[in-house]
This record gives sequence, C-alpha cells and structure tokens, in this order.
Amino acid sequence: MTQTAQQDAQTAVVIGAGFAGIATALRLRKLGYEVTLLERLQSLGGRAQVFERGGYRHDAGPTVITAPFLFDELFELFDEKLEDHLQFVPLDPFYRFHFADGSQFDYRASIEDTLTEIRRFNPDDADGYLKLLEKSKRVYDVGFKELVHRPFTRVWDMVKQIPALLMLKCYRSVSQMVNSHLKHPLIRQAFSIHPLLVGGNPFKTTAIYTLIHYLERRWGVFFCMGGTGKLVEELGKLMARQGIKTQFGADVDEIILDGKRATGVRMNSGECLDADIVVFGGDPETCYKHLLPAKKTFSMPTIKKQYSMGLYVLYFGTRKLYPDVAHHSIWMGPRFKELLTEIFDHKTMSEDYSLYVHRPTATDTSFAPEGCESFYVLCPVPNLLGDVNWETEGAKLRDRIVQSLEETILPELSSVIEEVFWMTPEDFAKDYRSMHGAGFSIEPRLTQSAWFRFHNRDRAISNLYFVGAGTHPGAGLPGVVSSAKVVEELLTGVEVGSGG
Repeated sequence: MTQTAQQDAQTAVVIGAGFAGIATALRLRKLGYEVTLLERLQSLGGRAQVFERGGYRHDAGPTVITAPFLFDELFELFDEKLEDHLQFVPLDPFYRFHFADGSQFDYRASIEDTLTEIRRFNPDDADGYLKLLEKSKRVYDVGFKELVHRPFTRVWDMVKQIPALLMLKCYRSVSQMVNSHLKHPLIRQAFSIHPLLVGGNPFKTTAIYTLIHYLERRWGVFFCMGGTGKLVEELGKLMARQGIKTQFGADVDEIILDGKRATGVRMNSGECLDADIVVFGGDPETCYKHLLPAKKTFSMPTIKKQYSMGLYVLYFGTRKLYPDVAHHSIWMGPRFKELLTEIFDHKTMSEDYSLYVHRPTATDTSFAPEGCESFYVLCPVPNLLGDVNWETEGAKLRDRIVQSLEETILPELSSVIEEVFWMTPEDFAKDYRSMHGAGFSIEPRLTQSAWFRFHNRDRAISNLYFVGAGTHPGAGLPGVVSSAKVVEELLTGVEVGSGG
C-alpha cells in the first residue's frame, strides 16, 4: 500500500479476536481498512484458547472443523495458500456414538459405510437415511449456499425467503424432519444431535439446521494438526503479515457515539481509539447492555431472546492409551428429549447427561506425553438462568462423569487420570462475557434466525456492525466465519459467494 493510500485509508476497530473477529479483520484489511483488533484476553482465539497442563495440551473451544474452504478463502484473500501453513486431516468416523444400552454406531465418512452401520439397527432406515440426506441437500442449497452469507437487516430480506422456507418445511424442528425419515430411536438420536453443536435443542431448532448434516457429508469433518490453537496461530501470523494491529488485554468499556455514528472506543485503561467503523465480535446483548451509552440502547431488539444451554467442559490427561476411542465420540445417556427439556426449558440439573468426548491424541500425539492421552469432555448443562451452585456442582459433576466413562469407554480411568480441571457457565460469563454463561449465545430457533436474530448492522448506528455466534448466520465455525462475509457485503453492496 502506498503512503498516500495509507493516509487516505479508513480505520476499523474490531472488538473480540475470536474466529469471527479474525475473519472480519482480514476481510476489512483486504478492503483497504487500517484495522485494529482488540482482545481483552492475552491471546487470540476468543473461546478457542489453548490450555497447557503438565505436558497435556487442550483446545478450549471448537474442535470440529467443517466447511474447510472458509479458511482457505481467508488465505486466498492475500494470494496465499492454507496448505502452506496448516494441515487439515479428514476424520473417519466423523463421530462414534455410544448408547446407554451398550450399542455403538459409527457415523462414517462414506455413505455406503454409514448405510452398513444403519442396517445393523434397522435395515429399513438405510433408505430413510438416503431420503433424509437428499432433504438435507435441498435445505443446504438454499440455507447455506444462498442465505448464510446474505445480510438480513430489513424485514423484506426475510419475507423474500418465506416461499423457499415453506417449501422446505423449515417451520418443522430438526427432530421432526429426522423422525419423518428414520424409525429406530437410537438412529433418530444420532442424526438429531447436530443442533446441539450450535447451541440448539433439536426438538425446538428450525429444520433449516438439517443443512449441517449435508455440510458434513459434502465437505467432511476435519482436524487441524496442532489443534484449533494452531489454526488461530497461523491466522494471527497472516494478520501480522498484512499489517493488522492486535492489542491484548484491551477491555473495551464503551463504544463512543456522535449522534447516530460510532466514532471509536474507550477502553478501561482510559485509552481511546478513533474509528470510521466499529465491529463487535462478542455476544451482541453484552454490547448493547454494557458498551453503548444508556440513552442509545433503545436500538437493541426488544423481543426477549432465548439463550442456548450452558456448557460444562472437563479437561484431563491419562497415563494410559485408549486406542479404541474415536477422535470424536458422542456418549449418549439413557434419556434424550426429557434431558434436553430439563436443560433448555426448566434449566435444572439432572442425574443423567450426555457427553461429547474429544480425543485429539487419536490423530495428533503431540497433545500428550508419550504413552498418554489428552481428553476434553463437553456436557450440556443449564445456563446461568438456572439455579445451579457451580462452586459445589462442578466437582460433583466431574466425579460422576469420570465414573460413567470408567464404566463404559475409558476403563480404569479413575486410576490413570491426571491434570484435571474444568470450566462451567460461570467461567464462560467471566472469561468471554457470554450472556447468562450460554455456550452459543441465543438459540437457533426459527424465531431467532435470519432477520429475527441480532442484525449484523445496528438499526440506528449506521457504522456499528456485529459478527459472531449471536448474530446472523449463527454459531459454529462455519457460521461465525461466514458472518464476516455478511459484514463485507453490507459495506460494499457486492454479494460475497458462499464458496460451498
């Protein structure tokens, strides 16, 4: 960039260095903005932090990579290739399910292998699965290829999509869509869990989220060697090569306004930064309640939002190898719908639970000392709107989870486990300013999707933008990275392709 161009360049401040903030910073830089990325933590990644304990490494945040082309695009913006910096390894099985009756189901990388697995439970469900996959593709063709990266800042943007949504029966829930094609109760569970990966109850989440299934089938499920933390690290280096400034420990207290325009930000240190545009990459309600002057918070959507469940995440290492445990395991408890009703609707703790078990050492042995394993176990729990005393319940839940895993897929766990620690919804609220300690911001219900979700541009403050899980298109790595594309289109007026 020439000296004259540098002098004339507009400035952008991006608040929050999670994947949404990083992707937005890169896209703004490509558009010619001088970009400053502010992060209140001491490292990049937002929820994608990395924990190191006693020789064990743990990715703290997202561990499932789908739609890898979204990351290819970020390097291609600057004529670089992702594969020169990172290695994405395809996984098979995508997920291994362990059911309460002791049975096991592998959701495989190939359709034929998946059909073979399904036939073990119910031969008739093989044809049903193919019909579900075709329906998922139709939803994907509209929901992901056409809508994910489109702005929904006007009600007309939503009205135009009503015919397509009705045709695809997206007024139904994911569970209803799955159950209309599959009959075996356990296979129904296996293909209904995708909304939980983005904070939704499959019995309440709009069927448009069945697109996740075809997204996985179309592109695969990957692990980044070195972990999600390695992905963040290389994106950080890309930003540095492009002159994006990053400030850590930068806790923003206020977005400064002049009339209906944001002019910059003030941090708790007292430092102020001027900006032509401001992008907020955290929970939108946190921004409206805490970073905007009180007299301007009228612009926050007034409809009460339903927030996702909370997350309890247990991290540990083991002085024993567990080669029969898949990279991604879904450990299902004895109840499904009833458990989710208690978590999402009643916000109460139950005696039983279901778990997602991440064993990165299945693919990358650098996550643990030789002869050892690294584990991350995620347990959906009520968010902080429930009355749970996490000071006492955290340790109790740890003990129960360890016992359950020891009795099933991790024998002798209690005698070989070490370097144990955990996070609760209280940590999500404290560390990430997550509203109500929710794991994925607001739920992906139909009435909280697209135009009904927090908008990517504020209704009153013309140069204040939002990216991340709480805004359109939603949570999950494909969603938050795509939200940067939405902002780019809002700024340029030029459609940004889905790439998928």
